[in-house]
Amino acid sequence: MKIGGQLGYRLLRWLKPGSNFTGGGEPRFSYVPKIKRIVGDAGWDGLRDKTILDFGCGDGVGSIEMARHGAQKVIGLDIRRDVLEVARRSAQQAGVSESCTFVEETDEPVDVIVSVDAFEHFEDPAAILRTMDRLLKEDGLVLLSFGPTWYHPRGGHLFSIFPWSHLIFSEKALVRWRSDFKHDGATRFSEVAGGLNMMTIKRFLDLVENSRFELEMFRPVPIRPLRWAHNRYSREFTTAVVESKLVKKVSQATNQ
Repeated sequence: MKIGGQLGYRLLRWLKPGSNFTGGGEPRFSYVPKIKRIVGDAGWDGLRDKTILDFGCGDGVGSIEMARHGAQKVIGLDIRRDVLEVARRSAQQAGVSESCTFVEETDEPVDVIVSVDAFEHFEDPAAILRTMDRLLKEDGLVLLSFGPTWYHPRGGHLFSIFPWSHLIFSEKALVRWRSDFKHDGATRFSEVAGGLNMMTIKRFLDLVENSRFELEMFRPVPIRPLRWAHNRYSREFTTAVVESKLVKKVSQATNQ
């Protein structure tokens, strides 16, 4: 039973008054270590001269990084026009605007799809996998890294005002608390800026299983202080990041 209603809202206001809480922005991380952990140094070098789709590119930091690394073309894809404008300006300033473009939609086939820190935000992740399948060439790769997952102590992102608080309070109480300092009209986790789809490890594995992809590599990276407790049974609560490589299922690839 979660704490909701007026009690939940009042407790949240007492714990973290909205007037004193800005929420901050999402931290910006380099793509390099995340991709290298999935494919290794040789795999990172293998991205040169490829056409890469950065799925959920945000402000384009990772796209620009891959373009500078020598990718033939990087397509940054996002549904948020404001961050795409930031990305275009950044690419221009970085001198990679000719090889790095940012769009709201694309139909161009690509060699590699990269998705970093985005899969827990997609409103319909099953549809995203179908789109990835449509855009990826037959022998292509999807390099996917995301987290924190929903049962992580901070899996609620902004709503995790203390560890696992997003699991203790109801969605309605948390969103009402957020509305005291964020005035975008969101009424559900999925409607907040960036969105949250409550992605768990089990749900991710089920989504891949029911998609036209298969896992070539899957690694749940433990939270460092909880590494001692991390195993197959506890990983929902002790995993920091999920790293994976997806390829098209053999039966699909041979029938194309």
